[in-house]
Amino acid sequence: MLRSAALALVLLWSGAAAAQFQGLDQPPPPPKKKKAAPSTPAPSTPAPSTPAPAGNGTQDLGLDLSQPAKPTTPPPPPPPPSKKGAAPTTTFEALDVTGRTVDRQRLDAANAAFNRGEYDKAALAAWELMNDPKMAPLQVESQYLLGKTLYRMGQYHAALGEFSEILARGQNTRFFSKSLEWLFFISHKTVNESVILDEVARYANADWPDRYRDEFYYLLARYYFVRGRALDTVDQHAEAARNFDDARKLAQKIPGSDPFYAQAKYLEGLTYFRDGKMPLALEAMKEVVRATRPNPAWSPAQARTQDLTRDLAFMQLARIHYGARQNRYALYYYGKIERGKPQWLEALFESAWANYRIGQYEQSLGNLITLSSPFFRDEYFPEALILKAVIYYENCRYAESTAIIREFERRYKPVYDALDDLTKKNLSAGDYYAYLADIQKKNRAAKKTGQASDAILERVLKLALSDKDLKNTNDSILELEAEMDALAKRPGLNPNSDLAKHLQDSLKRQRAALIERAGQMAKAKLEFEQNELRTLLGNGERIKFETTTKEKEFLEEQLQAGGRTSIVKKYKYSVAVNDDQLYWPYQGEYWRDELGTYQYTLTKGCIERKTANKTVSDAAAPTPPPR
Repeated sequence: MLRSAALALVLLWSGAAAAQFQGLDQPPPPPKKKKAAPSTPAPSTPAPSTPAPAGNGTQDLGLDLSQPAKPTTPPPPPPPPSKKGAAPTTTFEALDVTGRTVDRQRLDAANAAFNRGEYDKAALAAWELMNDPKMAPLQVESQYLLGKTLYRMGQYHAALGEFSEILARGQNTRFFSKSLEWLFFISHKTVNESVILDEVARYANADWPDRYRDEFYYLLARYYFVRGRALDTVDQHAEAARNFDDARKLAQKIPGSDPFYAQAKYLEGLTYFRDGKMPLALEAMKEVVRATRPNPAWSPAQARTQDLTRDLAFMQLARIHYGARQNRYALYYYGKIERGKPQWLEALFESAWANYRIGQYEQSLGNLITLSSPFFRDEYFPEALILKAVIYYENCRYAESTAIIREFERRYKPVYDALDDLTKKNLSAGDYYAYLADIQKKNRAAKKTGQASDAILERVLKLALSDKDLKNTNDSILELEAEMDALAKRPGLNPNSDLAKHLQDSLKRQRAALIERAGQMAKAKLEFEQNELRTLLGNGERIKFETTTKEKEFLEEQLQAGGRTSIVKKYKYSVAVNDDQLYWPYQGEYWRDELGTYQYTLTKGCIERKTANKTVSDAAAPTPPPR
């Protein structure tokens, strides 16, 4: 009996030791229960757009196997059988892997909450694990889970902050490659993909995932292009040229079959245009047009992007020909922009100048009528009034020309004065944007209360936001502020919690960086527009002077001719139109479907004046300075 009991004790002890060794490689099996209870569901496989977390529970438990195992004391002998004959219970309380197993279970529970769509719960759990000193081996994985959760919550800028911190740990960090992929996911959701350009440029030498390599080339090319343009504005042209060259080389790496090919080719064409290489710029833009022919295989989002890129290429083709004084070719490409598209008003305005150059004053004035309609009252085209005054001047309609110049001065002289006062203050870049942000807030408040906004400040804001890069950055700031407001209102997240404070601080840092960038753009744009308005006001003064001189000459010649009555030349015009059109006299009303189709019937004021010696026709007037 004693020999049998000793043998049983030895076998029981060796069984416990075997279980202890087995626990180093894999978690112990769950204890059997009398009745099955609902268990926590295992994390499901992520959707294709969500990178799957690397590793599993088994691998993570073996992270510190290289350390020597601590000697453990043998477990006490099992208690003797009770009188009722109950079997003894085996315990594992002395196992030193229990803590890590619990940590993994906590992270698995957070992942399960994420997969169930309980994002507030998953975010709080991940944040607790990140800040638990005992969870140091799983801190990066917890932060990665927090970034994914914020993305699913619609907090794209907050998610960008978490992934940026993971990337800053270095390329050998776990989840580095996965965090790179999330940069692309975020860029597809934000209003402006340039919010990730700094991160893309910072890790330009990293091993980017193959399926995103071409998009990476495009985004990095955009980064260098935007940086080069900013350097040009501060007269650092040599450094700007190097950035444009880098942008061109990256754009040329993208194959023709890639969705980003057309956009990259457009950037390449712009770099050639900047360097004055017009033949190469023309070929690049024509290739953009070929690459963006409608394709039924495109998704709706891709079709919109390609269509916008196609219109931008048409606009650039028109500008290249306009710069070469090939005005009819320019008009052909301007005419490719369909009514209502984002580039349509720009095309109307610029084609008005091309029509003016070839003497098609009626069409030019018709375009300007569209631009002055109530539908586009908030658009910023100060030069349109100067062009209109020039056309009237060249057709000897001096009274109308003078009246238009006075209207221009009444409307834009206060804007110039406001810009002059602003630039004299020598504000920092952030203060420039704060000035514009204050205008936006006042205008929004005025619209809510039904009050009229300040017209001058409204024009200053429109003037600044006519810069596309500044507008995109401003949109990103507004989007980020909306995320901050949404975060504060989430019912499942206490605004006083450590996680909420951490996220708000992260968003504030990103907002400050965007404001600094937007302020630099705003400062450069407002200073540029101030100089442009100074030039336009000077041209207006010149037109008034020339008009006064011509009117004086008319009076003097009439007196010399004995006061004979001036003869106004009859203007011949036809009401004939195409079969699909209808001639309708304009009576001051505007219809949306008529915009862009106006033809102005210009009655020329040039007269034939009979003097003592000859007949003089005043059909030619001095041409104003080139645009």
